[in-house]
Amino acid sequence: MSTIKANDLTNVTGGIPTVKSQHLIPTAWVNFNGTGTVAIRGSENISSLTDQSTGNYIINFTNNMANTLYCMATGIDEAQDTGAMLSVDSRAVGSFRALTRNNAASLADQSYINVIVLGEQA
Repeated sequence: MSTIKANDLTNVTGGIPTVKSQHLIPTAWVNFNGTGTVAIRGSENISSLTDQSTGNYIINFTNNMANTLYCMATGIDEAQDTGAMLSVDSRAVGSFRALTRNNAASLADQSYINVIVLGEQA
């Protein structure tokens, strides 16, 4: 068996490298603080986020997606609010909205919000 080692992979036409037409890494991801002064802790292909109101955030891509058919996986740290929920909607090629709720299903800020995006960039 052969082993290939590389520090960086780049698609010759730009964008995310692929194997058998599948992306090797998430197209974008973000971990951010949704309480107090909202701030990105870490990210890839996320340019900024906007705190719209309690539990309502707009996340902006650095590089647009090819269409709105991208897939997302989400998660939050429930330590501050057991039963808390995170949903995403308002998908656009340049952004999406994340909504966080408490265990009573009311919009509520959460301290650890995580989203991974898989899909094709424009």
